[in-house]
Amino acid sequence: MLIATLAWRDLMRDRFFLFCNVAIMVGILVPLLVLFGVKNGVYSALIGEMLADPANRQIDTQGNASFTDRDLAPLRGWPEIAFLTPKVRGQFDFMNVRAKGGRRMRPALIIPTGGGDPTLPRGTEIAGNQVAVSAQLAAQLDLDAGTELQLISQAEGRPRQLVLPVTVAVILPETATAGRAVLAPFEMLDLIEAFYDSYSLPDHGITGTRDLADRVPSYEGVRVYARGLEDVAALQARIEDHLSIGTTARTREVESLLGLGRKLNLALGLTAALAALGLGAALVLGFWSDVSRKKTVLAGIALLGIPGHTLALFPVVQALITSLAGLALSFLLYLGAGRIAGAMFGQGLPDGASLTQIPAAQGVAICLGVLVLVLGAAAVAAWSAQRLDPASVLREGS
Repeated sequence: MLIATLAWRDLMRDRFFLFCNVAIMVGILVPLLVLFGVKNGVYSALIGEMLADPANRQIDTQGNASFTDRDLAPLRGWPEIAFLTPKVRGQFDFMNVRAKGGRRMRPALIIPTGGGDPTLPRGTEIAGNQVAVSAQLAAQLDLDAGTELQLISQAEGRPRQLVLPVTVAVILPETATAGRAVLAPFEMLDLIEAFYDSYSLPDHGITGTRDLADRVPSYEGVRVYARGLEDVAALQARIEDHLSIGTTARTREVESLLGLGRKLNLALGLTAALAALGLGAALVLGFWSDVSRKKTVLAGIALLGIPGHTLALFPVVQALITSLAGLALSFLLYLGAGRIAGAMFGQGLPDGASLTQIPAAQGVAICLGVLVLVLGAAAVAAWSAQRLDPASVLREGS
């Protein structure tokens, strides 16, 4: 296209004005890119740390209550719930633990688990007589994966204690759960509760005062994990409303971090808006003055038979070239500044975390926003070029 070729050649001839406009863009865009990158990097690291600890998404009911399968059934269909398991009564969820044939014994909390439990390592399945063991309990009893354990009841005065043989499927990392704990299928905890309720357990050689066939399952509460951090507060309120029971969760810490993210987004949005106003004003004046300075050149081009609406593309093409050059240089300088900032201030971040991050989608959005802003500024210059009267301009120049 002739007008594009002429605009390119004219821009290359007056490189100083191209340099000035690019410098304006770089001076505004690079600090903004660094601010966005640091906000994304630090906030992503904080979110990553919270997500790495599944306890931040955990919601536990508290207090003594009694629920049936019918009460808990609706919760299983809630989309914001990633994992749910019923809980037995709190006085029955402790057992003594020892390695088979070992002498050391430790009391431990027995926690119900199942497929999809965020506390378990990804891909781990606990079923049958398998259990997961906390790091503290494993260290105290010198346990490894595959070790055979015995869970022994704490009911003093019984003619026979309940002894459950289990196998360690996995040793949990220290961050997964604190203290001495054993994660077991809910059916195992239900069996322990039946023992403490004096039901007969013929498979374990225990004779009680009540027939196991007459037992009606009843749960004290639920152990729930939200699908995401943003679901915790609303899910906690919904569970409390549905079950009419209090719950515990790290809602305050989670909401504090999410609120920080919203405030940072607002602050950066306002900063970007002010910077866009400044950049837009500078570019409007720059492109408009450039058209005024090149009136004679544009008038000569118009005399070649190029219509006004095509002539208006002259400053638009130059603005597009300027914006592409400014964006390319700005992102290159941002990458360099990000590496320097990461080397100076990134030591406190988790391993593998970057101090500055701009995702591809956000980078494309920034580029499109800048292009729209620059082309909008060029539209003023294009309007001025379209209104040129070649005869008047050449007469004034002579």
